Parts: sequence; structure tokens; C-alpha cells
Amino acid sequence: MIKRTGIFGTAGFYALAVFFLALFGFPFILTLFMAFKSMPEYMTGNFWGFPHKIYFGNFQRVLFSPFHVYFFNSVFVAGFAVLLTTLISSLASYAFAKMKFRLSGFVFLLFIIGMLIPIHTTLIPIYQLTKSLRLTDRLVGLITPYISIGLPVAIYIMTTFFKEVPNSIQESAFIDGASPLRIYWNIMLPISIPAISTVTILNFLSYWNEFIYALTLINTSSRRTLPLGMRDFYGVDAVNIPAVFTTILVGSLPVILFYMVAQEKVINGLSAGAVKG
Repeated sequence: MIKRTGIFGTAGFYALAVFFLALFGFPFILTLFMAFKSMPEYMTGNFWGFPHKIYFGNFQRVLFSPFHVYFFNSVFVAGFAVLLTTLISSLASYAFAKMKFRLSGFVFLLFIIGMLIPIHTTLIPIYQLTKSLRLTDRLVGLITPYISIGLPVAIYIMTTFFKEVPNSIQESAFIDGASPLRIYWNIMLPISIPAISTVTILNFLSYWNEFIYALTLINTSSRRTLPLGMRDFYGVDAVNIPAVFTTILVGSLPVILFYMVAQEKVINGLSAGAVKG
């Protein structure tokens, strides 16, 4: 066990941990408090404190609104986009890491350069392309742009992981008569679960919270994703702030639960390849 001394002693270490816990946990606590406040209580100036009286009307308003439609639209779009991004990136990364072919380094570099391009600079070209394919105002039309957004980071993480896998595993499978596709499916894919978990979580967070592309490509109310649907709680003359916080709380629960389940594999995937040895 590492002994902490001086300024980084035990007391200082835990004080720093509590500070960061309060810093990063405060937005969630504030959202939780606000979800149980009524609009009149909010208007009296009780913004930061505990609710004087537990109020469930915000949850009733959210659950009896088209919230469930927006929720399942987001599940459909984010789910399929994550699935396809993971499949495509794992196949490409296996080729980059374990299969030598002409221009492989150049093609991999193109994907890495994609990480440097601000995604919103591609909004107009993607809108024009989607419109020409007659995919505007359709949930399927959101999936393809989302995949293009998530591929560069996914390929970088997966390729780094695959490069750390010993070549002897692949060579032994070749000797036994396994094809490259079988090696990928039966060997490489199962042992890359930490990297896949990392890619899945990062892209799911990005797709679930994405707003600009959904706002540009979706027009019909019944096809809105959750970030677009939250605007229903913005009135013409006033905004129901507690209801908005309730929507944020309910909409963020799937992401929080998903991360809690997969956090260990995410950490392992992010640290894969950091230390050789």
C-alpha cells in the first residue's frame, strides 16, 4: 500500500477527494432537488435549498407528456448508432492493427485527422447530403451522421487495444486453419470487451445528448429525440424550470446506470496500451 506523507497525507487526500466529489456531484444534487420543487416554490426564490415540500407534479407532467416518445426515439437512434459504430470501428481497427496492406497507415491517419475536425463544421454538407438521399425528418437519417462523428475516436481506441494483443494468438489460429474473419469474431472481439465498453460509453453519451444535428434534420414532433423534446417545457412567456430539471433527471438515468455497470471496463479500456510490459 502506498504511504501518503506531507501535504498529500491521508487527511489531505480525502479532503481533495471530497472537494472533487462535491464539485462534480453538485449539478446532479441540484437537479435532484429542483425536480421535487413546485413552480410556485421556485418563484419564491428557493433555488439552491432543499424543497420545503416534496412535489411529484413535475414527474406526472413529464410522464404524461410525449416524453416516452422522445425517450424511445433516442434509444432507437443512439442504440443503432452505437451498435454500427462499434461493429465498423472494430472491423477497421482489426485490419489496421493486424493486417498489413498498402496505404494502411495513410488511411488510419485520415481517421485520426477526423478527430481534429469540429463536428458542427460538417452540418451544412451533411444536411445537403441527407436531403438529397431523402432521409431528412427520419430517425434513420440521424444514424449515419452520428456514426461518422463517433468513428475516429472509436477506431483510435480499438486500434491501440488490438496492437497490444500478441501476434502469436493470431498466428496460432492461422496454423489451425482459421480465417481472418473467424479470428476476428471468435478471438479478437471477445478479448476486446474493455475497449468495446469504452467506445460504447463514449459514443452513447455523445449520441444521447446530441442536439444540433437532431434540430437540423428532424422537423416532425413525433420524431424528436429527447434533447429536442425538452423544449416542450419552454413556454412562450415563461419556462417551467423544475419540469425542465425533472426531464433532465429522468433522461440522464439510463446513461448513469449504464456507466455504473460498465465503469470498470471503461477504465480498463482507456488505460489499455498506456503501459507496456
